[in-house]
Amino acid sequence: MALPLDGLSVLDFSTLLPGPLASLMLAEAGATVIKIERPGGEDMRHFAPVMGESSAPFIALNGGKHSLALDLKNTSHVDHARDLAAKADVLIEQFRPGVMERLGLGPVTLRAINPRLIYVSITGFGQSGPRAGLAGHDLNYLALNGVLSQGLKRGEAAPLPPVLVADIAGGAYPAMLNILLALRQRDQTGLGCHLDIAMADNAATFSWFTAASSAAGQAPVDGSGLLLSGGSPRYRIYPSSDGWFVAVGALEDKFWAVFCEAINLPPVLRRNDAPTDEAIEAVSTLLAGRTAAEWRKVLEPLDCCCTVVRTFAEAEADAEQAGTRFTVMARDHAGAAVPMASLPIDRQFRVAPDRERVVSPLMSGLD
Repeated sequence: MALPLDGLSVLDFSTLLPGPLASLMLAEAGATVIKIERPGGEDMRHFAPVMGESSAPFIALNGGKHSLALDLKNTSHVDHARDLAAKADVLIEQFRPGVMERLGLGPVTLRAINPRLIYVSITGFGQSGPRAGLAGHDLNYLALNGVLSQGLKRGEAAPLPPVLVADIAGGAYPAMLNILLALRQRDQTGLGCHLDIAMADNAATFSWFTAASSAAGQAPVDGSGLLLSGGSPRYRIYPSSDGWFVAVGALEDKFWAVFCEAINLPPVLRRNDAPTDEAIEAVSTLLAGRTAAEWRKVLEPLDCCCTVVRTFAEAEADAEQAGTRFTVMARDHAGAAVPMASLPIDRQFRVAPDRERVVSPLMSGLD
């Protein structure tokens, strides 16, 4: 069957995670992606862990693309990049603002050559403003836009977020969403556009509850005391007796009632007007009285939104057992195979799972 993006040509100058994940989604929906890398390859090619000759993270993000090494300080290579852009539908770049312009590959220049081009710039802080030229990574963007504070409490140890929220949910996903919207707009107007994807701004979507609470005058100073960030006994992560964790999400009264009965929480602490700190302490004490495995047997069959935290390996096994895992393998030219990055694209819109996703060898120069 034809795929939604069959015939679409994508030129991807991006590196590391945000842009490559966006172009991977486009490739998986049928687009032809040419990945432009510097001579020797982009940084992700050399990231650990390595399988054979290749980086496992690089394989996971770049199967099914065509890689071309161009030295963008070389005039003939820039001319070649310009020729490719003249025929492309989408261009993705992830340099700091102004870099592509200095190379002669900026959006004004290329859209003058190819008015249908959808030119996508992914940066930390956008193309303009006082922070536009600053370097940053996921953690910096979350720290600046207030998202990170929502999981912290003053004076307590600060764990690192286990996921790259800004890179993926602030960069790759918004890029993909806006590319599809731009393609639809181009169907109507015949013209492309320049998309300014600012990861720090887009990740602020995750502050929606805090923003609403702040408007109602309920935002705490450090962000840790709201309903979804530790301010309720109903929505917290509690340790078990063996040092592992139980995720309690019993927000609704019906779930809270079942949970309280299961752990034998005193009735006075089950009430909505019970002192929050006392209720949290009591639940903590009770859950610390049994192992994680024991709580799994007690709580999970009750359907009360309480779950023992799974390790990655346990989650993989659970998904396989439930038949929900949609694993696609990608490999490099030497045969090293890893699971391709999991993508939120319905199977009917994707390349068939049995079709190989191969990371192409890096073609040099103008080959």
